[in-house]
Amino acid sequence: MDSGETLRLAMPWALAGLLLVPAALFWTWRRGRLPALTYSDTRILSGLKPGWRVRLLAVPLVLKVLALVLLLLALARPQVENRWQEILSEGVDVVIALDQSGSMAAVDLGRKPGGGFDPVSRLDYAQRVIEAFIQGRQADRIGLVVFAGRAFTRCPLTLDYGLLNQILGSIEITRRYDGTAIGMGLATSVNRLKDSEARSKVVILVTDGRNNAGEIDPETAARLASTMGVKVYTVGVGTEGVAPVPVNDPVFGRRYVYQPVDLDEKTLRRIADLTDGRYFRATDARALEEIFARIDALETVEVKIKERVRRTELFPYVAVPGLGLLILQTLLGWTVFRQVP
Repeated sequence: MDSGETLRLAMPWALAGLLLVPAALFWTWRRGRLPALTYSDTRILSGLKPGWRVRLLAVPLVLKVLALVLLLLALARPQVENRWQEILSEGVDVVIALDQSGSMAAVDLGRKPGGGFDPVSRLDYAQRVIEAFIQGRQADRIGLVVFAGRAFTRCPLTLDYGLLNQILGSIEITRRYDGTAIGMGLATSVNRLKDSEARSKVVILVTDGRNNAGEIDPETAARLASTMGVKVYTVGVGTEGVAPVPVNDPVFGRRYVYQPVDLDEKTLRRIADLTDGRYFRATDARALEEIFARIDALETVEVKIKERVRRTELFPYVAVPGLGLLILQTLLGWTVFRQVP
């Protein structure tokens, strides 16, 4: 993992020499005020206009100051530093199977203590919690599968958490493939792990319903996961009883209709038992956060990371122009701007 480039000074104390620049300017100014030749009367020269050499008398001084600044900067040894981390051990391979069926539009996870609810859907809450879970991992490959009446891989196993969270944030409720194919969602997730060589292979399945679609039933998919050494954590979301679901009514506009919560906890427990995983129930947003925090703690491996540093010296790019300006100033002082001693 590359942390990018940074600019640093190996010997920053050398820049203290910049304090000498004002002193050098003052000394040069005082020297310039001393007369080189003494005349008894200079009124005969008052009508003369200064030539271009006189107008450019400050050029050598400017060149000297710039050269001094550049040489002091070169002495400070500017460097470009690249730091990156080399992962020396494997992490966990995780596939998140997320339900995006119509029932995930229910807004029951944000119930308020005094009554009412926040108009945030189960899917939105799940996306927030999963995003935080992803950002908390360090060296684990994570993939994403979504399912409703059918299952699709949205992101294969990856270490690019930024891209993964972008894809996660783009997931919306779908009504194109009606139903909840838990078995297909799990089977698709297990298939993403078939070539994994990680020491721990995990599926986190998040749903609020029961299997009513797809060609593979949940138990068959769970047995397949067990055969391949994949552990499945099942997370059932939704309150008890009924839950408010938003409906866009052409007459009354947006309103909420209460529908019964149809979560098949028995099947979700069975999937977890067959794969040595665990089943969790989230009846509110806080519980969902705590569940993913517990899964995060359960699925940890010791990851050895070696930090490497590469530094590129930049002082030649500063020293050479500084020496060039110093030589140019000296040549101009000997020729064009030569003064009478």
